[in-house]
Amino acid sequence: MSFRDSKPFIVFKCLLAVVFLVPLYIMFVYAFKSARDIAHSGIALVGPFTLQNFYNALTQSNLVPAFWNSLVSVVFMCAITIISSCMAAYILSRNDRSKFYNAVFYIYLAAIILPFQVIMLPMYRVLRTMHLMNTIPGYILAMTALQLGYTVFIITGFVKTIPRELDEAAYVDGAGKYRTFFSVILPLLKPIVMTALVLDGLALWNDLLTAMIILQSQKIHTLTLEQYSFISQFSTDLGKAFAAFMMSIIPIIVLYFFTQKYIVSSIVSGAIKG
Repeated sequence: MSFRDSKPFIVFKCLLAVVFLVPLYIMFVYAFKSARDIAHSGIALVGPFTLQNFYNALTQSNLVPAFWNSLVSVVFMCAITIISSCMAAYILSRNDRSKFYNAVFYIYLAAIILPFQVIMLPMYRVLRTMHLMNTIPGYILAMTALQLGYTVFIITGFVKTIPRELDEAAYVDGAGKYRTFFSVILPLLKPIVMTALVLDGLALWNDLLTAMIILQSQKIHTLTLEQYSFISQFSTDLGKAFAAFMMSIIPIIVLYFFTQKYIVSSIVSGAIKG
């Protein structure tokens, strides 16, 4: 019997599953309970249940505009980041013997290693100089810069698994670099592109610190900032807050289910070819 089938490992997996499921359980229970029932029964799964928290979250806050701000930011940030990362990854992987391109690749790696606190003040000053503070375009630009290094890193590793013979065959047929990339290489990047889409989208969707620095006006709050406003110094509406939390995770869950097969495909491909 292998270690994975042993009873201690099965018990460990069950305990780990409980650790991850308990927060979701608390969110579900609080979202459907009134403030009075939360005070009386806590996290116990007992009725009565109500949808009033969802109604209050949608009507007594800026949750809907915040949702659209987050959605617009995710769409444009992912589009810019993934397209530019794919092109950069192709050039870097095909010129990995060049000292210059290796140095550029290490610069992207440095962007991953540096803590956010190191670049927080320079980012703020640059955006203020460009008059992009308190704007959605400024937030998209900042998040694109923060995610670009990581996205280039994971896509470069995948591009290296694609045989160079495909490039040479395209050149023999008369294709240039751009046509080779868009017609031959880019379609093969679909699994890793979908993986990067989920990772980059999740990074912006859950971002709080960067949004708190750049988006200081309530009119352009993202979902995370609007949810943070439910928690005040003197009171917290748990029912409304958890109802908002539940609604905010639905888009990411839907995105993951639509891209799940591509994510698994990229992981398996990297394990086999890497």
